[in-house]
Amino acid sequence: MTKLALGAHPFLLGFEQLERLVERTAKTGNDGYPPYNIEQSGDRSYRITLAVAGFAETELSITVEDRQLVIRGRQSEDGDGRIFLHRGIAARQFQRSFVLADGVEVTGATMENGLLHVDLRKAAADTVVQTIRINQS
Repeated sequence: MTKLALGAHPFLLGFEQLERLVERTAKTGNDGYPPYNIEQSGDRSYRITLAVAGFAETELSITVEDRQLVIRGRQSEDGDGRIFLHRGIAARQFQRSFVLADGVEVTGATMENGLLHVDLRKAAADTVVQTIRINQS
């Protein structure tokens, strides 16, 4: 039995990049931290919310790299000699990635009560009708 690649199916001409996109999504390395929500906030708008309690805005970065939204957090180490008897609040760096579809753009980001909100908007798709002329051979 041979494995049929997604991009090799005869009805999916030119979709080789879709298979690479699925593979890249599977390799994002997200380990569940920090927790997040994704909600649809309008017909073509979305909001990703990450729980980033303890992080300052300056310790977070949001970038879009090759249609991939990457949110990183890195807290500076406290060097004030504190001794923790119990440390249950995570103070570790993270990287959370989301693959964006064509036409989806980040419109802004806000911090509110320990939650980082990243707003996204999908552009309206243009309907294209093309008539192909048949030439005589």
